[in-house]
Amino acid sequence: MKKLILLLFATLLLCCCNKQDIPVTTNPVDQLPPETQTGANTFGCLLDGQIFKPGLTHNSYQCFYQLVDGEYYFLVTASNMKNNILKDISVGTQKRSISEGQTLQLSENIFGNAIGRYFIGNNVTGVVENYYTSSVNTGELKISKLDFTHNIVSGTFWYDVKDNQGVIHQIRDGRFDMQFTQ
Repeated sequence: MKKLILLLFATLLLCCCNKQDIPVTTNPVDQLPPETQTGANTFGCLLDGQIFKPGLTHNSYQCFYQLVDGEYYFLVTASNMKNNILKDISVGTQKRSISEGQTLQLSENIFGNAIGRYFIGNNVTGVVENYYTSSVNTGELKISKLDFTHNIVSGTFWYDVKDNQGVIHQIRDGRFDMQFTQ
């Protein structure tokens, strides 16, 4: 009898639900991974207003923070492939350490700086394009967590890059929560 009452209650509950009661979001930011700090290996951003998340490639995301010849290098990168076009979004540092709570200006692709990069590769034509932040097209990287015990780094980012045709590409609302290698 309890099972019958439970079944009737569940049926009544389901019948009373309306598709309009379920919130549907059209905001692309709401479709990005949440901003976490647990080492969930998540990455996402908006690329020219469209959702960008890793996928459809082998090793679609990577993260490292390494000491090489006395200098620190940090990189978090994610790629995806659609219609034979490989796209990669990354932020990192060259010969520069990072720390929890730090905000870094993304600028020129030179040693000592933090940089943002947008890569496009066409598997059919073989054309490869790399665009970096610069002194004019800049951005920001915020490190919200850096845990050496569990090798977790989390943060947010945004930046602009200019392509060869003069088009400014906007990378916005970026977030990552990664386990890094040393």
